[in-house]
Amino acid sequence: MAAERPQHRFNQIAVLFLMTVFQLLCCACVVLRQDTLSVITVYTFLGFVALEWIYMALGTVITGHDYFELEAIGFFLSGIGLTVCASFNDAYAYKQLFAIVLGIVTYLLVILLTRDVNIAGKLRYVAAIGSILILAANLVLAKTINGTLNWIDLGFFSIQPSELVKVAFIFVGAVSLEKLLSSKSLTKYLIYCITCIGALFLMKDFGTALIFFFTFILIAFMRSGDIRTIFFVCAGALICAIFIFFFKQHVFERFQAYRHVWELMDSTGYQQARALIYIASGGLFGLGIGEGHVRDIYAASTDMVFALICEEFGLILGIAILLCFAGIAFFAIHASKTAGSTFYTIAAVSAAGMMLFQLALNVFGITDILPLTGVTLPFVSRGGSSMICSWGLLAYIRMASAPFTPPAADPRPMPISFRKNKKARQINNIVVKEPVSKKNENAAKRKPSEKKAPKGGLPK
Repeated sequence: MAAERPQHRFNQIAVLFLMTVFQLLCCACVVLRQDTLSVITVYTFLGFVALEWIYMALGTVITGHDYFELEAIGFFLSGIGLTVCASFNDAYAYKQLFAIVLGIVTYLLVILLTRDVNIAGKLRYVAAIGSILILAANLVLAKTINGTLNWIDLGFFSIQPSELVKVAFIFVGAVSLEKLLSSKSLTKYLIYCITCIGALFLMKDFGTALIFFFTFILIAFMRSGDIRTIFFVCAGALICAIFIFFFKQHVFERFQAYRHVWELMDSTGYQQARALIYIASGGLFGLGIGEGHVRDIYAASTDMVFALICEEFGLILGIAILLCFAGIAFFAIHASKTAGSTFYTIAAVSAAGMMLFQLALNVFGITDILPLTGVTLPFVSRGGSSMICSWGLLAYIRMASAPFTPPAADPRPMPISFRKNKKARQINNIVVKEPVSKKNENAAKRKPSEKKAPKGGLPK
């Protein structure tokens, strides 16, 4: 049984108090900017603050400890996203609060399903088949929006199935590779990955497909460590990417604008060039909530949200967001070293890797360090599907740090098989030689004619 790790005490009361003050100040800035007092905005922020305190209080009572560093980071980032949505309109605000509630429910559900590794192992095929069916339904029901086929309109709100599949993608990979220690497990997971990534290519959601591919490489390498296999997979993906550049004009134009946004600032480099200008104009402390110009750019509250935060909140808050994700990655690496199961190690590291890679595509794409791929910023960007996915991934990291109780030993006796011509026995593929005494060894070496006669002479 793995020993429970000593953890430092997390002063959740002080952290929650500081977060509440910050969030109420953000609420005041949003409300004071409006022409008339919006009661919906006030109630939305008060509901979010109440959600934080209730969750922390119930969590302390139920679990008996107050180690909620990850949850505090999630609430802090979610509060920033809620402020951004409220600065646009009330509808964005209460929908984002509803998405945060669904994210918390998903977080608790993932923890419940992964608490027992045996139960998780039985659910891997359900998760795999379910995620493939969701992507198939997306291809049938979704409508093309901005060149991609990844949104399903349900009337009151829209969902992006590819975000929800991210949680199942890590779950299936971690459970499969933890349960099966042969190369067949990697082959099965490879088939599943090809199916998911192929569906994303048909949806023309190449940014999300790239995130899935990176996560697959990370999970496969953690389990197998086979550099040659990983090399061939990456080479095949590179060939596919080359074909995409030639046959998908809008993707080619995005990469054509890479590192040339100032030359193409009135065409394909419009978003990035304006974002860079407005980030610089925000300075350290920002222009104020609602006073920026990034909000006039397309996808300001989703794909370009980091530029909006840097301009209106200031570069200091932008750096704080990056440090929060660095803290999540550090927590995942630290927890994975002493996790009670390989499943928790793979799930925690791959979940943190997926979030960091998506963060890099978003931030570096905006600042022209990487090509712009149009992915969301976890926890912060507007959107219910992205919020649910972010909290679901956070649950894997939390479970890696939880005390682990191994399953009870099988009371049935272990099978023992003897080899025919060898004095050996095999227990669970471990060969243990039979002990041979020195007296018996000498007797075995002696020829039949050399055997001693019994005492008292030959029988008459």
